[in-house]
Amino acid sequence: MTEVKRLFDFPYYQLEQYPQEGALVSKVNGEWVKTSTQEYIDKACAISRGLIKLGVQPNDKIAIISMTNRTEWNICDIGILQTGAQDVPIYPTISEEDYEYVLNHSESTYCFVSCKEVFEKINKIRANVPSLKEVYCFDAVQGCPNWDKVLQLGNDNMDLQKEVEKRMAAVHEDDLATLIYTSGTTGRPKGVMLSHKNIACNAIHSEKRLPIDFGVSKSLSFLPVCHIYERMLLYMYQYCGVSIHFAESLETISDNLKEIQPEVMTAVPRLLEKVYDKIIAKGEDLTGVKKKLFFWAVDLGLKWEPYGKNGWWYETKLGVARKLIFSKWQEALGGNLKAIASGSAALQPRLARVFNAAGIPIMEGYGLTETSPVLTVNDMRDGGFRIGTVGKPLNETEIKIAEDGEILAKGPQVMQGYYKDEEQTNEVLKNGYFHTGDIGVIDSDGFLKITDRKKSMFKTSGGKYVAPQLIENAMKQSQFIEQILVVGDGEKMPAALIQPNWEFIEGWAQANHSALPKDPKDAVKDEILIAAIQKDVDFYNERFGKWEKIKTFQLTPEVWTIEAGHLTPTMKPKRKVIKEMYHDLYEKLYGRA
Repeated sequence: MTEVKRLFDFPYYQLEQYPQEGALVSKVNGEWVKTSTQEYIDKACAISRGLIKLGVQPNDKIAIISMTNRTEWNICDIGILQTGAQDVPIYPTISEEDYEYVLNHSESTYCFVSCKEVFEKINKIRANVPSLKEVYCFDAVQGCPNWDKVLQLGNDNMDLQKEVEKRMAAVHEDDLATLIYTSGTTGRPKGVMLSHKNIACNAIHSEKRLPIDFGVSKSLSFLPVCHIYERMLLYMYQYCGVSIHFAESLETISDNLKEIQPEVMTAVPRLLEKVYDKIIAKGEDLTGVKKKLFFWAVDLGLKWEPYGKNGWWYETKLGVARKLIFSKWQEALGGNLKAIASGSAALQPRLARVFNAAGIPIMEGYGLTETSPVLTVNDMRDGGFRIGTVGKPLNETEIKIAEDGEILAKGPQVMQGYYKDEEQTNEVLKNGYFHTGDIGVIDSDGFLKITDRKKSMFKTSGGKYVAPQLIENAMKQSQFIEQILVVGDGEKMPAALIQPNWEFIEGWAQANHSALPKDPKDAVKDEILIAAIQKDVDFYNERFGKWEKIKTFQLTPEVWTIEAGHLTPTMKPKRKVIKEMYHDLYEKLYGRA
């Protein structure tokens, strides 16, 4: 039996244990196209032979850039790794300047791209990347060789299979597998060096925290596979014999969920917030008894505690709510979900309560790119779930809290270091632990709770420390607030830059304020809208100490996006960037403009 130690062992293990007709499933021209486990391996080997024919050597770097998750990505991933080379997944929507930096820093020799859009971006900087020999495209794009050429080259050189097997045998679990460049909120991306063991053991240990029916379950994959979170889970799915379906795009997730009816998927809190807001908006549109019943169920859900702690009378009422209201929520998400793994940012406790009450289990976890990524995760089974925490450590993982509150981690998933950057590596890997940069506490039962980013915390001019993430999470419960950045480092008081939820506000204005200007640039100055937001800010301020309360705010007319540079690819606000973008508004917060 194949022992899974290296990343390319996963499909072979699946072939032996749970061979799938649809190991990887992508939608092509409106039809779901299945790739079996055997075909997956055969094509990966063809890519390996083709790359060897092209002269790829062990430890070469090969980039993959895709706008969507798709079968070809996984085939190329395994094909590259089998040659002893390493792959460099790059987030597609970063700037051309960052493309150039990552390709040069990694010295990538070849690059696989998904489509015309990415190819055109590469073409603009290609002359500045001397190491890059050729670019291949998954889609048919004029002027760019198709990835089929590498497959065909492999099929024409079957005699190279022995060389592929020789190279596979030479790859050790501690060898470098991939370079993942973190988006970061400031400065140049850092190349995180992850070994085969880092990721493989994380996938195998994470499996024990998710309720998966081996060889039977289906998953929907849509978070960017260039990030280690989704990528690690794809290996885990392969290990468990889960059929992986790739969503067509973020916009089609709702339709794809209904088509596929998966048992498991991953999500980031921002997406779950949007799902919840849309559900609530639909409830607001109801009338009479239906509306009362809807919000009765929601209020009930917001009081939910795990393991029947609310008592039998609550559970009886919840059974009614699930039958009449929450069953429709389940149907909208495909009807079969047994687990949604949530990561990358803090999940609002109210969402954990209401979704779990609705029979849609959300399990929050914690980790970083540098930890492959999972360190801790909740698990509904065996008392392993606690709302407001990110769960307990995985097997072989040690978590401790430093004197200043920083979370320190040790385990087989901790990275080898930052590529070509010994100074930054030594800064975070010291005294045998990885220093996460996050602040947290461990409760008496071993559950980890994240309070903030160490670098995000600030001190007001009065000497009081403020943890902005806690305040931001509370404020985002307001339907008026889409995104919020709490500021105040060195200032007399905390304040906030707020991106309003224009989608909600449009409906609110029709019902309450017909004179609201249509243009967001004018709407942000509207006194009635500002007063409505102020009311919510005052409400959520009540749960914080006097020195933490948001004393004033400014509204930004633009929608904060990844493309415009406001957000990281995992939809977290870039603090420094946003402060610089809205310098004038920031100054106005403190009466300096």
